[in-house]
Amino acid sequence: MSDYQAFTQSIKKHTGIDLSLYKEVQMKRRLTSLRDKKGFDNFQSFYKALASDTELMAEFLDKMTINVSEFYRNSVRWNVLENKILPEKLKRSKKIKIWSAACSTGDEPYTIAMMLSQYVDLSNVTIIATDLDDKILERAKKGIYTERALKEVPKELKEKYFKQDGSLYVIDEKLRNAITFKKHNLLSDPYPTDFDLIVCRNVLIYFTEEAKTEIYQKFSQSLNEQGVLFVGSTEQIFTPEKYNFRVIDTFFYQKDK
Repeated sequence: MSDYQAFTQSIKKHTGIDLSLYKEVQMKRRLTSLRDKKGFDNFQSFYKALASDTELMAEFLDKMTINVSEFYRNSVRWNVLENKILPEKLKRSKKIKIWSAACSTGDEPYTIAMMLSQYVDLSNVTIIATDLDDKILERAKKGIYTERALKEVPKELKEKYFKQDGSLYVIDEKLRNAITFKKHNLLSDPYPTDFDLIVCRNVLIYFTEEAKTEIYQKFSQSLNEQGVLFVGSTEQIFTPEKYNFRVIDTFFYQKDK
């Protein structure tokens, strides 16, 4: 067994996180960079330090999760959500339940809340946003962002929903109150259910094909009849029927009846 494989087994026992379900080349490269930066020359010694140092463990979790996010990331796809998918959902019911999975710093669920606030009272909206990383969830709950994260936000929404504080922008409390942030591991935790929309973008590319298959199956089970899954621009599902999905637009999949 290699040094890295032994490390993944130790991490699984200690945290419940199964690194073998992530693509090894990418994950190993990312974690080797952190290991070397911290002055360890093998994964065994790195694990011993992780197991006894909560700050280092938090930094490790931060490194292994993919926290690249911004509001309206790939705005053409978000326009489809706003102008096609959400109006169709709201025709059926003014109440809507949404899951932003692997939500990172919260840009994605806040974008959804901003969109919906144009059409319905947010008291009719349930948005659950989950991530594996406690530190990132704390940042998301605070709703404080840089100018760069907001570069795709339409000017009128930026003025309406953000208050500038020096070089930072603080999101409106009404939007913060519309979202419930929770810790969740897509690879091991039970999945919540009864969603009209699940948004999970730009994270599944880091998982093995076996892990992705299981996640798509669980997402399908988590959706209501005619619920929609919205994935990232590098995450096209090539056999959607395998998961009881059909394509309704590029990167949007609707659960069949």
